[in-house]
Amino acid sequence: MKKIQMVDLQSQYQKIQPQVDKVILEVVSSAAFINGPEVKNFQTELEKYLQVKHVIPCANGTDALQIAMMGLGLEQGDEVITADFTFAATVEVIALLKLTPVLVDVDADTFNMNIDALKKAITPKTKAIVPVHLFGQCANLEAILEVAKENNLFIIEDNAQAIGADYIFKDGTSKKAGTIGNVGTTSFFPSKNLGCYGDGGAIFTNDDDLAHTIRGMVNHGMYKRYYHEVVGVNSRLDSIQAAVLRIKLPILDNYCNARRTAAEYYNDAFASIDKIITPITSAFTTHVFHQYTLRVNGIDRNALHQHLLDNEIPNAIYYPVPLHLQKAYADSRYNEDDFKVTNELIDTVISLPMHTEFEKEQQDYIIKTILDFVK
Repeated sequence: MKKIQMVDLQSQYQKIQPQVDKVILEVVSSAAFINGPEVKNFQTELEKYLQVKHVIPCANGTDALQIAMMGLGLEQGDEVITADFTFAATVEVIALLKLTPVLVDVDADTFNMNIDALKKAITPKTKAIVPVHLFGQCANLEAILEVAKENNLFIIEDNAQAIGADYIFKDGTSKKAGTIGNVGTTSFFPSKNLGCYGDGGAIFTNDDDLAHTIRGMVNHGMYKRYYHEVVGVNSRLDSIQAAVLRIKLPILDNYCNARRTAAEYYNDAFASIDKIITPITSAFTTHVFHQYTLRVNGIDRNALHQHLLDNEIPNAIYYPVPLHLQKAYADSRYNEDDFKVTNELIDTVISLPMHTEFEKEQQDYIIKTILDFVK
């Protein structure tokens, strides 16, 4: 059996190696390393895939979040609400911009922002909501849109983990994750469902004026060379990364389907095990399974984590410490009773290998190793 990887990027690369090697060499030969044709072509192709008016590529997903907030004109002291159970980049950029992060609890079933907690957190200083589409499925955007409309708030979708997922509205229509709020952001970190071979990110919006502002911001605030109309940053997707992403974008849906197939195989194997709670997909979203994250019930999660490692099965705990307990983001305003679900999840979640290149023998070994421990 081939060695099990948490994300098997080597095998994925081998399947597309001729195309990837060719386009990388073409970029090197052209010397159009920054803002070259590959970047512009990728931008156009991603706009078509997402059915969104504007895609603005940038250097990484964290920059995408920061620039989106800058583009909306948020000011020091404005409160921005986001989920407590997620990676720190989401709250990091809020703090960097001297905005006030407000963390709220999540739903136990989906790990996404709890709507009642969101409503409770709103104050006169609240200016924006950042729903995180965690692990590959959308947060409850229709409910969040309603809250935002009632309170005149911006929505910034953190879509770093759910590109390719569809949000399904009550009327049966659907839109791609990241294209529904005022602005959406994503990451092309190599392990993402649509990943490049370095760092990369993008910002999405249907707002023409906001897109214009952000296009200047990613390039030092310039629309014309050496003329700086807005305060900007240096955050550009390089041409080699764009070239790689252009190879992968047409097969993104195939990648997502492969992950769904692997998730269903896990689900079927664990369906009758009371001590394992498999991921739940909300009715209003498809799931692209950036991560396959279990919850355990009545067993020692840390012991299971070590048992898997002892049997050469990589696994991960996303996330071991909630944001409201991180030293950098601790705040005396927070009450532990407001984070009951998150505080439970940090002790019960465990993520198994999940990628597009699984061999049945590998998944069977992972499943058997878990069942041996649980039973």
